[in-house]
Amino acid sequence: MKIDNLTFGKQPVFLAPMEGVSDPTFRYMCKKFGVEMMYTEFISSDGLIRGGKKGLQKLDIVDTERPIGIQIYGHLIEPMVEAAKIAEQNNPELIDINFGCPVKKVVRRGAGSGMMQNVPLMVEMTKQIVDAVKLPVTVKTRLGWDSDSKNIETIAEQLQDIGIKALTIHGRTRSQMYEGNADWSLIGKIKNNPRIKIPIIGNGDITSPEMAKEMFDKHGVDAIMIGRGSIGRPWIFKEIRHFLDTGELLPKLTVLEKVEIAKQQLQLSLDLKVERAAVVQMRRHFVQYFKGLHDFRETKIRLLTADNPDDNFTILNEIAQKWGQY
Repeated sequence: MKIDNLTFGKQPVFLAPMEGVSDPTFRYMCKKFGVEMMYTEFISSDGLIRGGKKGLQKLDIVDTERPIGIQIYGHLIEPMVEAAKIAEQNNPELIDINFGCPVKKVVRRGAGSGMMQNVPLMVEMTKQIVDAVKLPVTVKTRLGWDSDSKNIETIAEQLQDIGIKALTIHGRTRSQMYEGNADWSLIGKIKNNPRIKIPIIGNGDITSPEMAKEMFDKHGVDAIMIGRGSIGRPWIFKEIRHFLDTGELLPKLTVLEKVEIAKQQLQLSLDLKVERAAVVQMRRHFVQYFKGLHDFRETKIRLLTADNPDDNFTILNEIAQKWGQY
């Protein structure tokens, strides 16, 4: 599979851009487990062109993360074009435009999936970005605004025609947010549209190697992208790759193995962030690392309310001691 001049193997698996999740620490962990393409957290075009610290920090990428895309979002053409030029200076492999975020504070300004209600603006914005940068431009979006306006088929053709190099589709509408099941049938329909020549990347609800294979086999997508299914499970990329290549499932990780991975991720986060931010951000991962353990509720509460890393490491050691045989 190719995105412009980027060449991937058969049925590649990508890490989705996720605000507050796909930071350098988590990207490092996912790369360790074999993810084939990653993206930064999405970056506000307004903040970026004003030199905002948060946006500029998100631009930081290192060679070991490659190939990687920088994702930007916004509701006005000129700031988005300028943001794309700034992102290009940091030498990612591609620029990705977010037309899929369903969060209210993004959508109410017309950005993210809010752009699906103004397709002419979406297309014109994308065209101007494509014309302004030398890097490949890709788009991530949803099926439509709601069940009565699933306009992704028209959008896919128009965006292809003005020069994007790949399209990622999350199988929900904006009104669904993250509720209900992702609908891959429409993603597959777009992939099999004879007019569509660019790669179609499917996203939504992939949480196991078996599901990944089903989406490739049933819908024929060129690649899949995993978001929430990777939180607290960076090893899912290794599991999926192995299953796609061999048809065999890897043995499930033991609790001891998960503890060691969690410790590494926590330490990496501490190395890159102020202590409080590192501890807080790890909480959403901790929930998933040890999901399903018997009689874990009290320990989970302690893990999610600990205010310093020493306590986190102590609790992780306790988990290894108490549940290590599982």
